[in-house]
Amino acid sequence: MADEKGTGRPGKLRRSLYEPELFRLQTELVKLQEWVRAEGARLVVVFEGRDAAGKGSTIKRVTEHLNPRVARIVALPQPTERERSQWYFQRYTEHLPAAGEVVLLDRSWYNRAGVERVMGFCTMEEHQRFLRQCPIFERMLVEDGILLRKYWFSVSDAVQEERFRRRLQDPTRRWKLSQMDLESITRWEAYSRAKDEMFVHTDISEAPWYVVESDDKRRARLNMIAHLLSSVPYETVTPPVIEIPRRPPATGYQRPPRGLQTYVPDHASELGT
Repeated sequence: MADEKGTGRPGKLRRSLYEPELFRLQTELVKLQEWVRAEGARLVVVFEGRDAAGKGSTIKRVTEHLNPRVARIVALPQPTERERSQWYFQRYTEHLPAAGEVVLLDRSWYNRAGVERVMGFCTMEEHQRFLRQCPIFERMLVEDGILLRKYWFSVSDAVQEERFRRRLQDPTRRWKLSQMDLESITRWEAYSRAKDEMFVHTDISEAPWYVVESDDKRRARLNMIAHLLSSVPYETVTPPVIEIPRRPPATGYQRPPRGLQTYVPDHASELGT
């Protein structure tokens, strides 16, 4: 597809191209899941980026056809007073995967390098300590056998503001728009500097950052999923042979009268045909 005028970036991917490829990639994600389970692998995928960069919608597409007992989404709330007194990484370690599990972090320990740093929720000393400890922490994870993938979703200021305005007008998505999101507009350059500093310290060979251009969400989703699949040496696992048994003959069971149970009203019938 041709570039958009003046941007040097490809235009929005057509739905007719997007949907078949998304389904193909999601089918491969199911294969990846079965390999993780069969091999006892541990996979952690970090999703980071500015507000409205498309992290959440990509996570939804990643997990759409996966088993929630295998692939877990972790999106932690604000830390409690007790958690604030702990070692910073402590609240995250309990959510790391056991054998045969995938954990997708919708924001992660990198909160300290971004939101906390820019909004003043941590001290300069705490921020600098994070930048020193984070590469050590991640090297420990990788050394222990965890497959760690880190994705930064990059969105332009114009597209971010456009998405904020759409959220404001959409009653199903307005909850996504917080005061913290609005602050990110006025602190755009501060977030940029914080992200640049974070990359300098944490873009390490054992756990590099991968940047996903996300002005077009469809392209971002396909690109991120395709890269994840290419980065993990998974193989197709032969599923066990399953046969649906024959239903045994009836033995005289009688269903209780419907009037003895309370049914949900048939709202759908009010919609017409």
